[in-house]
Amino acid sequence: MRIKVFATVLGSLLIAHAQADSVGLYFGGQFWQSNASGALGGKNTQVDFNLENEQQTSFFVAVEHPLPFLPNLRIAQTSLDTTGKATLVQALNFGGDTFPISNQVSADVDMSYTDYTLYYEIIDNRAISVDLGLTARDFSGDIALTGSTVLIEECEIIVPDTCVAPTVTGSRIPQGKINIDDIEPMLYAATMISLPLRGLHFFAQGDVSVTGDHSLADYQVGLRYDLIQNMVVDLNLTLGYRAVNLEFEDLDGLYSDLKFKGAFAGMVVHF
Repeated sequence: MRIKVFATVLGSLLIAHAQADSVGLYFGGQFWQSNASGALGGKNTQVDFNLENEQQTSFFVAVEHPLPFLPNLRIAQTSLDTTGKATLVQALNFGGDTFPISNQVSADVDMSYTDYTLYYEIIDNRAISVDLGLTARDFSGDIALTGSTVLIEECEIIVPDTCVAPTVTGSRIPQGKINIDDIEPMLYAATMISLPLRGLHFFAQGDVSVTGDHSLADYQVGLRYDLIQNMVVDLNLTLGYRAVNLEFEDLDGLYSDLKFKGAFAGMVVHF
């Protein structure tokens, strides 16, 4: 469904660009080497799974127009996935299953999302630009935990609360999964400042959550270099640093304090 929506909007942007020379169309993307850290789990037990550092991707399309009262539109898709392992020091209830103490648990984390942003150009000149707006961050992923084999035992109870001569009757592998399907409202801001060196600019961009249930932040800073600039197309190269913080408080049973941060390289094309 989200792919169909993205394709529909992209087609509309292309039509709008073809019909009006004053409409600016932007395509961009980046490869981001993220270092993952933090913990996730249930309400009373959050586990540090020693998450792996992974390369993430992010792509966006935006359209800017001359109509002063209508906002500009930006759609961005960001992959955010990683894996990890941990040995539990206490029992964990997650995704409909229970993982016992000392169990070795593997985590597959997918916190990918699509941003739908409406924004206004507050300042726009050769020296500086400032954009302000609102973002609807649409999460579409899941977190799956898989434990190691647990023996199923039956006990003969002679003394209360005491297991005597346990007998193994089988085994099972604990598995729990929580689907992440949530839309979070966020404030959006972006700026670009021209530097004394020709074709070089400093930029910063960020989204922060505006609700009290969860604490989310996504920001990036870097440099942009104008590689090609002519009447037909502009091509810019970008290099910078990006960080995403995801602190969820009971999102369908998920509690998390995750951080993804690292350097990125990308490009932006403007027609």
